[in-house]
Amino acid sequence: MKKRFSRKTIRLALILVFCALALAVFSIFFDQAVLVRRETFYKADISEKVVALTFDDGPSLEWTPKILDELKRAGVKATFFMIGEHVQKYPGIARRVAQEGHDIGIHSFSHHLFLFSRPERMEKEITDTRRLIREVTGRDTRLFRPPKAWLTGKEKKRIKDLGYEIVLWTLNSKDWVTFDDKYMVRYIIKNVRPGEIILFHDSGGVLATEGGNRHETVVAIFRLVEKLREHGYRCLTVSQLLEMGRKNAR
Repeated sequence: MKKRFSRKTIRLALILVFCALALAVFSIFFDQAVLVRRETFYKADISEKVVALTFDDGPSLEWTPKILDELKRAGVKATFFMIGEHVQKYPGIARRVAQEGHDIGIHSFSHHLFLFSRPERMEKEITDTRRLIREVTGRDTRLFRPPKAWLTGKEKKRIKDLGYEIVLWTLNSKDWVTFDDKYMVRYIIKNVRPGEIILFHDSGGVLATEGGNRHETVVAIFRLVEKLREHGYRCLTVSQLLEMGRKNAR
């Protein structure tokens, strides 16, 4: 009996390890946003060679200023989807993002997954973050990006009925995995198409909403912008991309 129990335990442990590895590989190499793009803005339907660089999970005391420096050096504007708690913690960094002309969006207040959330809690997280961004930066925003991208169709409808634009992405740099900057640039340049939205992060780790190492992201920015220009692309904000898409649809 003991031997049989031991074999069952080992088998179960092996299955759990396999499932954990499979989940890790899935998270690293598959972009789950592909599954939930319906009824969201993830690219503009245009032929002009323009893209939008976006950064999630900030502001960060360490990484956002470095990213802003690189964006300034490259001469482009980006869009920062901010977490309310981080705006509250680093108001000066959030203000700098606005003062330097970048676009700002909402990325929830606490970065908790919204999937199957109570509607009241979801609405409060969004409106509280919007109010805080307005108070700190003087800028209002109706751009919203859900944590981890996941929302049900019902949740999307409720958010859109409140007047928000749900923004996802087309290309995921997976910089939270700390891929080499050259790999990220190579991957994006190989796959980029007109009107697409590119995802980076200016904070957050694998298990935490703050921290993480964004060194490779910082190093990649200038090189990516230069490569995009070589291929005839310009970098716009999400708001500008949205406007171009709307004009094209008329």
